[in-house]
Amino acid sequence: MRWKHLPWLLRELTVDAKDFLPIPQPNPIENEHMDEAMSSLDKAIRSFLATPRIEGAITRLQLKIYLISNYAFNIGPLVSEAIDTGILKDLNLAFLDEMEILDCTEERMLQQAGVARDFFSDYPSVFHCLTRLSLYNLCFAEWDINHHLFDCCQQLQHLYLSNCDAGRFRVWKIDAPDSKLSVLQLNMCVLGRLEIVCLPKLERLEWDTWLCPRAPLSFGVVPSLKELYLICGAVRHMQGFVLSEVLRDTTIHTMKLDFQGEKLWMQPEGKQPCTGFNKLRKLSVHGIFVDFNLLWMRVLLEAAPFLEMFDIEIWEHPCLINDSRQSFGERTNPLWKVPEITSRKNSFMKVLQIIGFKPLKQQIEFIRAVMQQAPNLATIVLKYDDPCEDCEKMGIFPPRSSSECVFPKNKDERDMVDKLLMVGVSSCAQIIFDN
Repeated sequence: MRWKHLPWLLRELTVDAKDFLPIPQPNPIENEHMDEAMSSLDKAIRSFLATPRIEGAITRLQLKIYLISNYAFNIGPLVSEAIDTGILKDLNLAFLDEMEILDCTEERMLQQAGVARDFFSDYPSVFHCLTRLSLYNLCFAEWDINHHLFDCCQQLQHLYLSNCDAGRFRVWKIDAPDSKLSVLQLNMCVLGRLEIVCLPKLERLEWDTWLCPRAPLSFGVVPSLKELYLICGAVRHMQGFVLSEVLRDTTIHTMKLDFQGEKLWMQPEGKQPCTGFNKLRKLSVHGIFVDFNLLWMRVLLEAAPFLEMFDIEIWEHPCLINDSRQSFGERTNPLWKVPEITSRKNSFMKVLQIIGFKPLKQQIEFIRAVMQQAPNLATIVLKYDDPCEDCEKMGIFPPRSSSECVFPKNKDERDMVDKLLMVGVSSCAQIIFDN
């Protein structure tokens, strides 16, 4: 009893519906589990917010709830009153859902969006201190989400959307010159296109998996944009796009491209890539299929004269190499014209990292080319990549095309790689083998 008052002294609280699920956590999580969890969460949040606090305000509340039954509308008045009375200063809100993406119908996604819309309409005070919002499995075709998120939520800084869209394959346009949004994360969002007309505070954009046949996004006024992460395994109908046409005059410093072992969704760059590459300091190109050549990436190196770190990941999963190609199509080598090594040098580049390294011809040729192009290269990190659980079960780790090529295991094998890399190349770079 002596410690009974301590929870009401906490300044930062996390109340997550998942923490109220049975242990061990059921799989799958059914409606009855979510209902029971929300019943317990409802009691907990009432205990925290309905009871007068002994001391001070709540500086941050992370609230993660399921939109099931009427629990959201039981909790809404408590949160709203805490905001109005100054008890709650900062709200991170997530509307969770456990339904698998492939099982979500548009009707259900519209229904979920309707509940979220009604919640915000009934409790407008939530807008006053909402800084982070996460939404799952919503279709906002019948919800003016831009008004709520960018006009009403004056403090919103971080938005995460998973399997959300504006109506399947419809364009979502964001023009919010007064928004404070700095981070936008999309996961499996089936948009026809994302058009960011104006988001002046946006610093980081992440998009994991899209289905647009061409460029999934475009940028207008994004003067603060520094980080861009694009992750997608190209399905058969994707025609790809020229990345520099998307970047245009952005000032990105860090960029990650992940092809997840499929064909490239980037089309070859022209001779004069736009200024969008000029500010790049770190470039990660991941998910490159093990059989692909790598020399095409020198185009990106030439286009980014101030690049300091080049991070490459080779994709090799025997468990998926012979999987069905009905959705993704054949993995074909990039049809980029490989530029000749020119006198143009990148004097800023210090680190080259290859994850999933094996002394295959295409990898050795690429590393040598980078060494020639980056005279001040200080470090080359060659990393072993742990196989996934399914690959381990198969017991197949070497490349199917060159079974004798494995990550160098001892000094003799590493010395051999050193010699292959240094033949005819003048470089002071230290080669580090990381297994």
